[in-house]
Amino acid sequence: MLVAATDTTAATTVWAMTALLKNPRVMKKVQEEIRTLGGKKDFLDEDDIQKFPYFKAVIKETLRLYLPAPLLMQRETNEACIIDGYEIPAKTIVYVNAWAIHRDPKAWKDPDEFLPERFLDNTIDFRGQDFELIPFGAGRRICPGMPMAIASLDLILANLLNSFDWELPAGMTKEDIDTEMLPGLTQHKKNPLYVLAKSRIQNYD
Repeated sequence: MLVAATDTTAATTVWAMTALLKNPRVMKKVQEEIRTLGGKKDFLDEDDIQKFPYFKAVIKETLRLYLPAPLLMQRETNEACIIDGYEIPAKTIVYVNAWAIHRDPKAWKDPDEFLPERFLDNTIDFRGQDFELIPFGAGRRICPGMPMAIASLDLILANLLNSFDWELPAGMTKEDIDTEMLPGLTQHKKNPLYVLAKSRIQNYD
């Protein structure tokens, strides 16, 4: 649990920052929310983060587009069944393509766009009850590390956005940021994300 939650949380943090830097409008909006509602605190805690609805929407949208494990964990059927006319024998290893589910145009409008606003007007969540958003799986076999991973991701990302202003290196534009992925069970960014962080805390009165 510790290794899995740490690896996936690190990957998701990088993807969240990638998405925000490619979408300056969203970056500005989420930072304004955090800095307005969070006050002038050196460190935001879990209670503070619960007051940030747009930030929570950013987390959901990141997990929709850049879920930690695109094929989830493999499953094994315990009895034969028929799905869409296909007979699946017992003891068959099954992979769920959550990446495709999260980008299904039948479930999501503009599925390839990073739009956190889509989560402000609905109750879709990633805790296994809404099958169009299942970054941690669903049912009795849902990822046991989910609570720890989400708590860690919330704290890391909220404090990075609160404490620093983020810029791209000189001569680099948002179009230069790629979204290529490494092969593997966990979805890591292929090429490192290079950014400049400017401390905001030192400018407080």
